[in-house]
Amino acid sequence: MARRPGPPGSVSVPVPVPVPVPLPLRPQPRLMAPPRPPRRWNRPRRAAPPPPRRADGRARRLLPKLWVTQDSPGRRQRSGRVKIRVQRQHPQGHSHRYPGRMAWHSLVLLPFLLATVSGNTVPIINMTIIYVPEDLELGQFAFQLEAYDLDNDPLTYQIGGTDAFYFSVDSKSGRVTLRNSLDRELQARLTIIARVSDGVNSEISQKVTVIVEDRNDNAPVFQRLPYNAIVLENTSLHSIIYTVFANDSDTGNASKVSYSIKEVIPDNLKNLQLFYILPNGSVVLNGSLDYSKNTFYQIKILAQDGGGWLHNNWTVQESFTYLSLTIKDMPNLNPRFLNAPYLGSVPENCDLDTIVLTVTAMDQDTGVNDEIFYIISNASVPFVINNTTGIITVSEPLDREQLPSEEVLLKVTALEKNLDIHGKVASASTLVTVLVTDVNDNKPQFYNCSLSSCDFSVSAQNNFMGNIIEHSSSRLPVSNLNIIARDPDKGINSSFELSLQGPNANAFTVFPTTIVGTGEVQILVQNSSLVDYEISHVMVVQIIANDTGNPTDCCSTATVTIDLIDSNDHIPEFPQSTYYLNVTENSPDGTIISPNITAYDPDSGILGQITYQLLPETICKIFTVNATTGALLVYNGSLLDRETRSIYYANLQAKDGGNLVGTTVLEITVLDANDMAPIIIGSYFISVDEGQNVSTQIQAIDNDEPGSCNSKLGFEILTGLFSNNFTINAAAGEMHSKEPLDREALEDERGQMVVTVMVYDHGEPRLSTTVNVTITVGDLNDNIPMFLNQSYEFSVFEESSESFVGEVEATDADRTEINSRISFQLQRGGGSSNFLIHSSRLGPGNYSGKLSVDPLMPLDYDTLQQKFFTLTVLAENTAADNTGDKANVSVTVHILDVNDESPTILSDSLQDVSVAENGTQQGLIRTLNAFDPDTNHSLVFEELAVACFKGDSSAEDVCWDWFVLAPNGSVLVNSSDIDYEVCDTVLLTLRVEDLYTEKGNRYSQNETLRIIIIDVNDNMPVFGAISETFVVVPEISVTGLQVATVKATDVDSGMGGNITFSIISVVLVEDTGVTQPFGNLFMISTTFDKGAYIGRILVSSNLDASLKGQYKVTVEAKDGEEPVHRVQTVLNIFTVDQSYRVRLQFLSTVEEVQSNSENIKLALTTVTKAAVYVVAIQSMEDTRDTHMDAKSVMEAYFVYSNGTALDINDLSTLIQSDPLGLAELVKLGLAVIGPGEVTKPTKEIELIGIIAGLAAFLLIFILVMTLVLVLTTRSYKRKLSAMKALKVATTFNPVTAQHGAGIPGTNQYNAEGANPMLNHPLDPSHDLGFHEDSISVTSMNSLDENTVNAPADDNFEVEQIKMRPTDPTDKEVLVAALNLKEPTKTAYLNTTFTTTDL
Repeated sequence: MARRPGPPGSVSVPVPVPVPVPLPLRPQPRLMAPPRPPRRWNRPRRAAPPPPRRADGRARRLLPKLWVTQDSPGRRQRSGRVKIRVQRQHPQGHSHRYPGRMAWHSLVLLPFLLATVSGNTVPIINMTIIYVPEDLELGQFAFQLEAYDLDNDPLTYQIGGTDAFYFSVDSKSGRVTLRNSLDRELQARLTIIARVSDGVNSEISQKVTVIVEDRNDNAPVFQRLPYNAIVLENTSLHSIIYTVFANDSDTGNASKVSYSIKEVIPDNLKNLQLFYILPNGSVVLNGSLDYSKNTFYQIKILAQDGGGWLHNNWTVQESFTYLSLTIKDMPNLNPRFLNAPYLGSVPENCDLDTIVLTVTAMDQDTGVNDEIFYIISNASVPFVINNTTGIITVSEPLDREQLPSEEVLLKVTALEKNLDIHGKVASASTLVTVLVTDVNDNKPQFYNCSLSSCDFSVSAQNNFMGNIIEHSSSRLPVSNLNIIARDPDKGINSSFELSLQGPNANAFTVFPTTIVGTGEVQILVQNSSLVDYEISHVMVVQIIANDTGNPTDCCSTATVTIDLIDSNDHIPEFPQSTYYLNVTENSPDGTIISPNITAYDPDSGILGQITYQLLPETICKIFTVNATTGALLVYNGSLLDRETRSIYYANLQAKDGGNLVGTTVLEITVLDANDMAPIIIGSYFISVDEGQNVSTQIQAIDNDEPGSCNSKLGFEILTGLFSNNFTINAAAGEMHSKEPLDREALEDERGQMVVTVMVYDHGEPRLSTTVNVTITVGDLNDNIPMFLNQSYEFSVFEESSESFVGEVEATDADRTEINSRISFQLQRGGGSSNFLIHSSRLGPGNYSGKLSVDPLMPLDYDTLQQKFFTLTVLAENTAADNTGDKANVSVTVHILDVNDESPTILSDSLQDVSVAENGTQQGLIRTLNAFDPDTNHSLVFEELAVACFKGDSSAEDVCWDWFVLAPNGSVLVNSSDIDYEVCDTVLLTLRVEDLYTEKGNRYSQNETLRIIIIDVNDNMPVFGAISETFVVVPEISVTGLQVATVKATDVDSGMGGNITFSIISVVLVEDTGVTQPFGNLFMISTTFDKGAYIGRILVSSNLDASLKGQYKVTVEAKDGEEPVHRVQTVLNIFTVDQSYRVRLQFLSTVEEVQSNSENIKLALTTVTKAAVYVVAIQSMEDTRDTHMDAKSVMEAYFVYSNGTALDINDLSTLIQSDPLGLAELVKLGLAVIGPGEVTKPTKEIELIGIIAGLAAFLLIFILVMTLVLVLTTRSYKRKLSAMKALKVATTFNPVTAQHGAGIPGTNQYNAEGANPMLNHPLDPSHDLGFHEDSISVTSMNSLDENTVNAPADDNFEVEQIKMRPTDPTDKEVLVAALNLKEPTKTAYLNTTFTTTDL
């Protein structure tokens, strides 16, 4: 809820959101007071509670009287300054200011004294500004007239004024309802006169301002209607074509208008998407326009406001209008032919310039309608066209038969006279078909071609040749004869007749006899007996073509020569009926069996040509015959196997060109070839003990022809591993060993000897077969074991129980398992008790002895005197008959030390290392060293963790990749992004590993290497945000006074982070905008606090208190290390000039004021919420300008933290608005609030005033006594009324004080104002019982020093002001409080005064 502040004394009410209600706009003073708290909607302020009463029923006065005075023009005081005087009542009922004025005061105070006696008080109206929504319906409650009467008299309410006709008021309750409708847009502010009467005193009235609050009751109104536009057809995409504007007279969000397109006529989806509208009302083209489709669009545009409350409902108002768009045609279309396609005809013998037809084209841009020209685009056509009329005429003689086609296609192009929008000639083309009709002016002609591919453009032919077989059947056509007859005329003109002539015309006939246009001509056999090859080889006929419709040139003749073809009448014959042939089996494919077996046929030509074929077809899988020569060949020699079939029979067939056939018989004998290898009978496996001889017989057969070389066999031992150990009989196949066999000489563990024997025949080519003879030799135990090495040498680590030491190997040459088995044992002595040996088989006759440490006898390297053992290992064949056959070997075992010590990192290499930031230092920064006491080691460094710190806080993982630890211990810089400002210490947790460690811990202890980042001056100082406003009061600003501060930080360290402040310039910007430079007005000191450097701006010389404006102080901050960085900022220091000095007069002495100064400042601060700067506290030298005896004066400034200050008017307003604060100040002795300076009257003037006052006092005293006697006779009712008035005055709340125009010289306010004391006007015509003397009425409302308000402006504008809650720290409270205050002379009246002057 935003709150609306009103002028002083008004009611602030909450304004419902979102309807913002502007506030009155008036000229603003630069320094303002804080606003009063807002109040609830349409609820007037609560009436002040009645004052406490004494035991006798009278009201008890709580506060002394407060006087507000305006200096007379004759005194030296600034314009617009007022003074509040606080006067304590004299015991005798009067006060003294100047002795010369006492008498006049008494005379003026007399009517008020009489009013006090009367007792009844007038009502008080407690409202000035109210707010009524404009959507209030007739008869609804608008607001409540609020007034109260301290005497509890019944009140009667009325309203008046020029705007009262809008409302009706209930005279008893004061409830106001709406009588006529409101419209904020017509009148935003109404003024009514509220009148209240208690039936006793005169009716009081007060001007009440009614602010009509806006509601969303107005729809947007389109301006500058109607909307019409002409749009070019070629307008580009997204172009703005028109801008509409709608105004909404509502305010705030309800006045914000948005636009949309609801309909486009012609109505279709494409047209609706053709346009869109921008938020500013600009209609934009969203597609392309086409004049030929639409020449006019009507767009329905909807305008909607932002929405607002109306009758307690959120309402969105809308209105619509139409935008009419006329599309202007542009030359963007080609012309178009009318009535296309075009077809015309003309006879081939017509005259030149004969009109064929007329073409017509028009411009499709109907809005342009450009002139059209015509041309014929074809080349070499016998027609022309008129370029303006489009008439096509004959330009050359026509011959239909010479034209490519009787239909002549003309390409006619229409051209527009002017260029189109693209700068090109707009054109369109169409085809015109002209049919040239035929005239019979050609005779038939003959052509040698086929009908489908005949070219009639070549010359005609008169001689043709063909052939036919003798004795062909009747109606059979002559072959190889291509005759086409053609008459190029068309239709009936192309009809002609055919007939035959010549010496052989009787043997043939022509077909067809009649042809129309073009036709194929055939010569058919009519008498086959006359077609005889033996009579004549050649026959001749003539074809006559006659065009009967062209008597002048009718006929053509073609001569046809016909060759006769002989027929087949002989059968082919072979010279022999049977042919006997031989072929060797397995002959290669293509082998010639017989080169020429031919038959004879006496026919000639193709009829005498003979082809040969072999039958039956099954024989063709083996043999084949040359179809032309009759040669007999082997087709598949692999099928010729004498052993399977030795003789084949076949028929050889001869066929001539006429398919006559003759045959003969073929007998083919297959001859033997050596194609069968010998076959081994049986298998050969022989077993024998070593040391014996071997003999065996090899048996084999051959299936080739018996008795031939092909079946005769021989035997041979093939070269092999054992071929030299045996011999064989080549003819009989008997094999013998040369010497006894030795098992150990055989490598085969099974003792087998394999000898390969080849069995072969004596044919060509020689064929053979092999067989393996396997001889197994039995083993005898005739060998002792043998070690592979003469001695062995091993090593073993200490304390390695059950550890393998080494392996010895021995072999036994015997070939069987039992004869070659070996066992090992240790010979006693030489430390053999510390070891064990185990035998294991490695292979046939190959055994190993695995030597190991006895687990019961561990080895200790440190206790051994000798670091080795010498052992003797025995190898024995357990199957040997002689157990003493053993072999031995010497074995030396060395004892080795174990790597069981952990490495350590040398502490010297872990010293801190420093690295500069920003990558200024690269490469190696530290090499780590480690030590391992073991003799054999391999040390590798590894990084375990990286920790980043900035100061004592963790910097998370920003530095994880800045450095890298190599395995050799080198620490390298790995990044150029090292930044001291984010991390100043890097801790690398690392360790070293011994890769050769076999026992124990292979790692060292975890160590830490600290890398310290060295700062580089790479950051500029940064000023902190200035959130406070600086104010200086020049009059009290002594040298060295702090007036402002700046704060800056630099994240660099050391000298690079040390900041020094300096003032670069000081410029005063006056209220008029004029700038004035100054020199050494301020100085600055630099301190360090809580991580930031503080620059304290101090006053260095006296400031001019008369200057108004603000100082702009440019402050520079620089760091202290090269390269030096500098930054500047500008401070605004507001200056409070002497015009804001306030003079407070106290009844207390200077000493008392000084002792209570802190309490006084606290009370003033509580009331004003401003800082109080006391300039001076001094004694009051002259009190003639006051109503009481002021003894001291305090001069002070009241300044807010936002740079604003209070003047006398603002201070007086705030003190009056806080009764408790005012009471506290009066308690502390405050008497008068006045300007800073007072001119004292001269002694002569004071003496004259005293004498005149004494004389007047005597006269007034007599009159007073007379009037007292008269007035005592008044009714008791008048006295009671006066007492009530007294009670009202003593309890009146200062907040309800009204300000309005007054009647000069009196305390009487006009109809628009109110009495500042009783908050209602006093009508001089009201009967108070003083009819005897009119001066009593005037005195009733008079005060000594009243001023008049400037006339109120009824026609003020309302602007929206965003309110914030009042807070002592709020920088804008004073501005918000006085935003409605007029900078005019204002009278502040003492509302706590008990009567009038008394």
